[in-house]
Amino acid sequence: MDTESSWFEARLRMVKEQIEQRGIRDPRVLQAMREVPRHLFVPEEEQPYAYEDCPLPIGFGQTISQPYMVAIMTALLELRGDEKVLEVGTGSGYQAAILSRIAREVHTIERHQALAQKAEARLQALGYTNVKVHVGDGSLGIPEEAPFQGIIVTAAAPKVPTSLLEQLSMNAYLVIPVGGPGGQELMRWQKTPAGFEPEELFPVAFVPLRGKEGWKEDQWYSR
Repeated sequence: MDTESSWFEARLRMVKEQIEQRGIRDPRVLQAMREVPRHLFVPEEEQPYAYEDCPLPIGFGQTISQPYMVAIMTALLELRGDEKVLEVGTGSGYQAAILSRIAREVHTIERHQALAQKAEARLQALGYTNVKVHVGDGSLGIPEEAPFQGIIVTAAAPKVPTSLLEQLSMNAYLVIPVGGPGGQELMRWQKTPAGFEPEELFPVAFVPLRGKEGWKEDQWYSR
């Protein structure tokens, strides 16, 4: 598969078979998944598998999430198009690119400087100009850019980081996997006038969120 039309056809099949058939209906999410060239966000040796129903390695022990997971986490934010959003765990930049097609402004933070630099160069080269890449401890968010009208965390935390909840706008959602290597649950937290309302969704499997309010280096593997 080496032509743009072939890659586009692969994206159309991915959206129809992996995303629409699983019940995702948000037209902006579906269109973003059709448009963003996922194969350009994975290592060259992984490109033949870019549109398959699975996560893929991207280096540094990190992965690019399964297409359906990217789509449903994006849909769960219930974005309208005028929001500033935060992604924790830039990875290859793919989730940030999807968000950039839906939100007004995207901030994404990555602890691995080499991954962040590659993602930033890739996003700029592909024209995703409303994405700002930061290097740092994602479990602490980016307080100087807060509040955010949506937050996605693409790694599993032992519990929901207080710092991220504090950076949510009123009525906005935080979508995050919570748990350890033995089992995780995708959760959605909403900030309301009455406080934070948590919602447990379904089991998932993510790499650990490292940082001050995430997993320490020796904790994940000792459980």
